[in-house]
Amino acid sequence: MSDDATRKMQFLYALRSKGVTDKRVLSAMETIDRGPFIRGIFSERAYEDMPLPIACGQTISQPSVVGLMTQALHISPRDKVLEVGTGSGYQAAILSKLARRVYTIDRHSRLVREARDIFDDMDLTNITAITGDGSFGLSDQAPFDRIIVTAAAEDPPGTLMEQLKVGGIMVVPVGQSDAVQHLIVVRKTPEGFEYDELRQVRFVPLLEGLGKDG
Repeated sequence: MSDDATRKMQFLYALRSKGVTDKRVLSAMETIDRGPFIRGIFSERAYEDMPLPIACGQTISQPSVVGLMTQALHISPRDKVLEVGTGSGYQAAILSKLARRVYTIDRHSRLVREARDIFDDMDLTNITAITGDGSFGLSDQAPFDRIIVTAAAEDPPGTLMEQLKVGGIMVVPVGQSDAVQHLIVVRKTPEGFEYDELRQVRFVPLLEGLGKDG
């Protein structure tokens, strides 16, 4: 067995051992190579289950957290998904294998540019990457079947909850940025919102405004 095949097997085993069991999610994560989303000295650690630094002071989430968040969305092939916090683009690439259309927004134009280049290289044509203030969502494309937020808010953001379809699901880390946060699954029902707690996590804070690109 080649080194690549061994590494991929270990990668998928690590995901399963952390609770990522959905076959479609595992297949998407097997298809999308994490390597191109990580540059420089950390690229050799791309297949380890750990968060890693990327440009603009941001991080790429550890694969098991990406898998658990994606799994909690229960995406169907006809869904339109909004991702708030493009970061490296890795999460959006995985979503693109599961959903009909993915809109991803980030406050750092450099991250959006770099992610677009990777999406083009991978021929992921169903992703639209936008520079903007994700805390306001994307009203011109709302409502969304699914929303995923990859930065921590103190409460589930009301603007994003409004942009969720009835029957829709949002996954968002909630809590103070310097404390333990909780991954919350929000379901929008005809009667209102239902909340479930998935696990403890640690994410960068959800900030308003556009970022200064480094």
